[in-house]
Amino acid sequence: MDMLNGMRLFTEVVRANGFAAASRKLGMVPSSVSRQITALEETLGVRLLNRSTRQLSLTEVGQLYYEQATRILSELEDANLAVSQFDGSPRGTLRVSTPAAFGRLHVTPALSRFLTRYPELRVELTATDQVVDLVEAGIDVAVRIGALQSSSLIARKLAAHRYVICASPSYFDRHQAPQRPQDVAHHNCLTYKFAGGPVVWSFRGPHGAEQVEVSGNLQANSFGALKSAACLGLGLAILPIWSAMPCLKSGELQTVLREYTVSPRQGETEGGIYVVYPHKKLVSKKVRAFVDFMVEYIGNPPYWELSCASWPIRKKDLENRMKRLTDS
Repeated sequence: MDMLNGMRLFTEVVRANGFAAASRKLGMVPSSVSRQITALEETLGVRLLNRSTRQLSLTEVGQLYYEQATRILSELEDANLAVSQFDGSPRGTLRVSTPAAFGRLHVTPALSRFLTRYPELRVELTATDQVVDLVEAGIDVAVRIGALQSSSLIARKLAAHRYVICASPSYFDRHQAPQRPQDVAHHNCLTYKFAGGPVVWSFRGPHGAEQVEVSGNLQANSFGALKSAACLGLGLAILPIWSAMPCLKSGELQTVLREYTVSPRQGETEGGIYVVYPHKKLVSKKVRAFVDFMVEYIGNPPYWELSCASWPIRKKDLENRMKRLTDS
């Protein structure tokens, strides 16, 4: 058991990229973590980590040990699951990763209902716009937006990733709302910062695909920043529906060209919003419960599209859906 605990501690240090970060996560004193890793190295008779005042790195044999230790701990978890699946409701700690803005608007509210339904669970939520390696970071399940890059993960689609083009009522008081895609070229367009080249917005509608080059006095690498600027009346913006929803409901933003499918970059195809988790022989009850809950919570169509489509006509439908989640 001492060797197994040392193995677990070692993998946590590697994932956290340091003794201090690992000790905070584990609720231990950094010096204790360091001593136990040193004891593990002395037992094995090899140096696993290169230590310096500024960084920590794996030795060649340390990399090999980390890969084998990760596999062994994963198989041990599968063995424990094989027993625990026969009894009781989901329990333990569920580690979830989500994009920051989507997590704030949609995952955190979902977790309040999820944890009410499963009181024996505890959630560790990591909000980051970086794509993390789930196995290396020790993440059980993640929300991903856009095209999926890894085929090593099991993915379940929650919703399509759609956009709307919108601006504030005060902006439309000063400027005539565009009636066709070409009209946006004459507006101040708040654009997302992609790598190089002109900014081209893509439209697909009654007359097929259209591309319009746009310009404006604000470019940002955050849809949240563009949403704030649009709400202040600075110009037109293309925003994900899930991001724009609160401002559309409140009337701070209004949509235009709703008969078109739009994208903030040329040639971009409609992506998706997925929940993903590593391939395993057995999927834990806590992961399965979270995935099923998120599918139910978001719904089909997703509640942000339901609420934005004809607010407040469908408001009652949305309230009934959320009530069913709370009561179940």
